[in-house]
Amino acid sequence: MNVLMTGFDPFGGAKVNPAWEAVRLVRAPAGVTLVKKEIPTVFRSSGEKLCALLREYDPDLVLLVGQAAGRKKLSFERVAINLDDARIPDNAGDQPKERPIAEDGPAAYFSRLPVKALARAVEEAGVPAEVSLSAGSFVCNHLFYVLMHELRDRSDEVRGGFVHVPAIPEQLSDMPPGTPAMALPEIVKGLEAALSFLTEA
Repeated sequence: MNVLMTGFDPFGGAKVNPAWEAVRLVRAPAGVTLVKKEIPTVFRSSGEKLCALLREYDPDLVLLVGQAAGRKKLSFERVAINLDDARIPDNAGDQPKERPIAEDGPAAYFSRLPVKALARAVEEAGVPAEVSLSAGSFVCNHLFYVLMHELRDRSDEVRGGFVHVPAIPEQLSDMPPGTPAMALPEIVKGLEAALSFLTEA
């Protein structure tokens, strides 16, 4: 099985992004060819890079990973919405307001992953996990929507979806007091459990 896994670069003045820091440490399950790629936190070029990777590697499974500071658990996203509406600029200075991602696309797509079962599998591995109904409207949701839009005409056997991870303790000095965090090794463990579940299912 061929798997593509992506994580974003740092954004908003942060020095690190736990999404990419975790992805680059993930080990592939036995029998799985795992391609790991960093994605720019930029609306337009993130989607362009993802589409190029899909053409190059033709994966059977795609797992996109992003950071959601404030979350306490790995959050498997159920829905991608056709909307860019940014609270802060992306890394190229773009800050869209109420802009559709795909003019010809539906209002939303559901994940192609069994998000409830996936969250349970990660929890059984000892890592807090949940299902989320909102991937936001920043670059994470943009990339999630682009993925699902690209997969719309592909076989149902090609699966894809998005997971948000919490901040890591090293970031907390730059965040509001009380912001939850998860240690990087625990995030990696959760992502590896998710991959194991998805590649065995």
